[in-house]
Amino acid sequence: MSNHSKAHWEKIYETKLPNELSWTQEIPTTSLQFIHSFNLPKTAKIIDIGGGDSKLVDYLLAEGFDDITVLDISEHALQRAKDRLGERALQVKWVVSDITEFKPERTYDIWHDRATFHFLTTPEKVSKYLDIAKSAVNSYMIICTFSSNGPQKCSGLQIKQYNEQDLTKELQPVFTKIRCITEDHITPFNTAQNFLFCSFRRTGNTK
Repeated sequence: MSNHSKAHWEKIYETKLPNELSWTQEIPTTSLQFIHSFNLPKTAKIIDIGGGDSKLVDYLLAEGFDDITVLDISEHALQRAKDRLGERALQVKWVVSDITEFKPERTYDIWHDRATFHFLTTPEKVSKYLDIAKSAVNSYMIICTFSSNGPQKCSGLQIKQYNEQDLTKELQPVFTKIRCITEDHITPFNTAQNFLFCSFRRTGNTK
């Protein structure tokens, strides 16, 4: 993405409250259910890609997970999460980066991405993302995108819709699908957006 994209997201998080953003969730139930399904210890290394000011980190901290990283392109978004968490924010690693420019310095047991991947609308950006994920993920991925029945745009930007087969194909052969579900996310404006949630296990090498 470009500096233009960063400016777009900084403006969004600088000017809009959570209840004005379609993706806001009070309780990230499905994400938590997928994370719990892996049965990993509380020491599991978790990274939330495009986490913004999502409350997923709040719930993970409350459950006792102690190695959490939140990455977002918007510094304003992460600052909002830090302000909300107060002193608990010191327990979290915060990374300001475009995901396609992220240079992981470690590996992660769980890579969670709710609605970042679908903003990558060119093969080049998708390839960059997947190369980074291959180098950073040693166990599991959770990727959530708009489904083929979901919106075609988000926050004024074009997105790429996915169905289960297409998303699985993108991640093969390094990541093997565990399961996929679709669900309607009810926005703060009381509209429905159909999402695809899939979990994957790292089974292949980086080649």
